Amino acid sequence: MNIAYARVSSKDQNLERQFAAFNTCGVTFDKVFWDKKSGADFDRDNYKKLIKKLRRNDLLVIQSIDRLGRNYECILREWKRITKEIGADIYVLDMPILDTRCHENNLIGKLIADIVLQLLSFVSENERNNIRARQAEGIKAAKQRGIKFGRPRINCPDNFVEVAQAYLSRNIGFSEALTKTQMKPSSFYRYMKIYKN
Repeated sequence: MNIAYARVSSKDQNLERQFAAFNTCGVTFDKVFWDKKSGADFDRDNYKKLIKKLRRNDLLVIQSIDRLGRNYECILREWKRITKEIGADIYVLDMPILDTRCHENNLIGKLIADIVLQLLSFVSENERNNIRARQAEGIKAAKQRGIKFGRPRINCPDNFVEVAQAYLSRNIGFSEALTKTQMKPSSFYRYMKIYKN
């Protein structure tokens, strides 16, 4: 049986392009499992249903490898689970070299797909490390130039002590205290904590 899996990261993104691609290779809509969730991990409801339904010699079709997930270590684990433990095949439409059915005995197809995945995993991990290093260098350089990170500190208004006393003695309500100090609730509470101590 041919089964397809589609994924987008958020609810407002459209799955139509992936559905159309599956249709061209003969996978009907009722055989498509899809999630609208991040690809950071495989904790996705319909993906779990797909794995339960997948059987030996079935074919799982996905449009591109990143639709399966974004983390290549997790993709490698899932790939092994599907092809080795379940015994199903995988075909990635936009990267035909990732097709475990390539040869009659399947060994060469699986070997090539495994090598390509390992290579993609290495490149992806290397790029993540480079991005982290560039970010750290950028932050360090910005700090040296005096750029501050995070939210700017809110200065305590001149009338805070007077308003805090009125609030604590129940002469004014919370919203009036916020109006008088022109503070947001979180800032007011933070300064109240300091004031009470």
